[in-house]
Amino acid sequence: MTPESFADPRDALRQVAPLRSLDHAEIDTVHDVMRALHVAAGTEIVQQGAIDRAMYVLLDGRVRVERDGVELGRLDAGESFGEIALVVGEPRNASVVAETAASLLVLDEPAFDALVARAPKLAISLLRRIVATTSGRLAKMNAAVGTLLAERALPRRVEVDVQLGGCSHRCRNGTRLDALLPREVDGALVVAALVDGRARPLDAVLSGGCQLEPLTTAHWEGQRIYRESLGLLLLEAGREQGVDLELGASLGFAQRVVVRGHTPDVALAAALQASIDRLQAEDRPLLRERLTPLEAVEHFRRQGWEETVRLLQTTPRRTVPLASYGGCFVPTTGPLLPSTGRLRRCAVEVDGEGLLLMYAVPGGRRALPSGVAVADARRFAEGEPVPELARHARDVSRRVGGMTATQERWLDILGVRSVGDFNHGAINGEVGELIRVAEGFHEKRISQIADAIAARAGELRVVAIAGPSSSGKTTFIRRLRVQLQVAGLRPIGLGLDDYYVDREATPRGPNGDFDFESLHALRLDLLQDHLGRLAAGEAVQTARYDFPTGSSAPAGGPLLQLGPSDLLLVEGIHGLNPELARHLPQESMFRVFVCPMIGLPRDRHSRVHASDVRLLRRIVRDRHGRALDAAETIRRWPSVRDGERRHIFPYQHYADAVFDTGLVYEPSVLKVFAERYLLEVPPDDPAQATAERLLDLLGEWVTIYPEHVPPTSLLREFIGGSGFGA
Repeated sequence: MTPESFADPRDALRQVAPLRSLDHAEIDTVHDVMRALHVAAGTEIVQQGAIDRAMYVLLDGRVRVERDGVELGRLDAGESFGEIALVVGEPRNASVVAETAASLLVLDEPAFDALVARAPKLAISLLRRIVATTSGRLAKMNAAVGTLLAERALPRRVEVDVQLGGCSHRCRNGTRLDALLPREVDGALVVAALVDGRARPLDAVLSGGCQLEPLTTAHWEGQRIYRESLGLLLLEAGREQGVDLELGASLGFAQRVVVRGHTPDVALAAALQASIDRLQAEDRPLLRERLTPLEAVEHFRRQGWEETVRLLQTTPRRTVPLASYGGCFVPTTGPLLPSTGRLRRCAVEVDGEGLLLMYAVPGGRRALPSGVAVADARRFAEGEPVPELARHARDVSRRVGGMTATQERWLDILGVRSVGDFNHGAINGEVGELIRVAEGFHEKRISQIADAIAARAGELRVVAIAGPSSSGKTTFIRRLRVQLQVAGLRPIGLGLDDYYVDREATPRGPNGDFDFESLHALRLDLLQDHLGRLAAGEAVQTARYDFPTGSSAPAGGPLLQLGPSDLLLVEGIHGLNPELARHLPQESMFRVFVCPMIGLPRDRHSRVHASDVRLLRRIVRDRHGRALDAAETIRRWPSVRDGERRHIFPYQHYADAVFDTGLVYEPSVLKVFAERYLLEVPPDDPAQATAERLLDLLGEWVTIYPEHVPPTSLLREFIGGSGFGA
């Protein structure tokens, strides 16, 4: 006996759906009237087109189902086929061929007549069970077939091979993806499926053979899906409470929320919290709709979501997919969690004129924001109220609001409050004005920073500039130099990279690789000494680092000395860290934080993230200047972001000035280059999920060609053609 056979044929009969509820005596009766059939491998048991009124139960071996020479699936021991043939006498619509030698039990017309004579009530009951079982299977089959075929006439296989966890699995076509994946992996929540590398919703179904993997909250794309699902839950709670909400900027462990037409207070926060808790307890399923663009525009116009209307009017969509956890539908292009019960605890807090949605992403392995204690984060994740965490979130929100307020005001004056507004302006011939105003805002802000520095020329000696990757620091420094010279000052550059320790002395990160972003990767004592002496007016032989050999020369750099009108410009990842210039008088130091910050809303539910803009900048720059393809840049991005969270963002509040390097029009220009580079990412590459999402984002922007970008623009640092040279 093999593992795929039955010692007692009655055991096989008990697994067949129409016979499953029969008692032992009834099973014995049915078994006694059935005839045994033994076939060799390759035998055609049922012929397509033939009228064969018989039901077959497979006792051992394996058979293959075919139609018109196309394999539809396989059946193993304990499965049956042909039940409906006992009820109707239509020609068979498929063939069944033995793949191996097989043994079967057959309930054909003579056997059924014998059952009627022997146990008429049992025969009638069996027919009823066959009809009921078949109708249920047909209902499920109709749903699956509707999903699979989607109005296509080409036949689909009933079963497909799925590669999952290093093994091959035979699965029914049309199976929901979440039926094949676990709920969690190592404590991280499974939020989507990677189907041949592409992120797909858990409630989607198989439509062919594929490589299947879980996408969890341990991955940055999984964390984004979790946050967007949580945001949709909040919007549904707002709908239930009759409150018009809009999701604002992300703060890492909280999200700002704009309240329209209401004054936020503790009572409103409590009402929203109660709705969220109830929606989670009910485990509301995700609802999906597909509308034509005209239907979608009409729907969102009735809701008063004009920013969504304007976006839909300017993007070439043939259909608009919508999603909701109740009655608040939002446009969506990516996966969301299939039900509200999968989301963990969140908290709604009052934040001045708005609200904060606070959350902990389960299994999200990323550094905590500056000022958040590990114990507080753990208590919050476990469901405890943590007032200290709420106070910290409000402090961060105020800082972010202060950094972005000026640019938000002038965008409001321009009437550019969303991606749809920008697209309409570009289509209506306002591209030139939008670019000139955006670039003019940059120039004015740089001039203001230079004036603030010049106003303290008597005491300032060092200007430190820091910002995350692809912030545009190089062009900012060049433009700041010009403005400082206009103010009568002479800036002299000093790079922190020349103060690296010898390669073998470089600290290593958790993965064992050199951690060049650690503060201890620098000769900190030497750097502090040089800064102090330079600020005091001494002549200093500065350091130099040889990158090819990984060796440092403590006195291998140029001899520097600051005169009365000189300023030392220090650029590097640790420029905001107070430890860098611990021995300097505070009044002699001026720190500038440089980063794109403003992200235009796409609709009430989502907005363009500044980190995505930086990634797009880096993809284009790396391809142009470093011969790195988009896949490699995307794969490196998580480690880049982790370094920023550890070494830059915790110190941004030390900045004396903030420069928002974002340009409202830049996604439209980056699109010209980035779309092709993203399309080059192989389908099975780990970067594919991010590449697909970024392509969806770029697809919503009207294209602007690079010739419109002035040579002094910060954007030229990434697309090439800078007036400042390479």
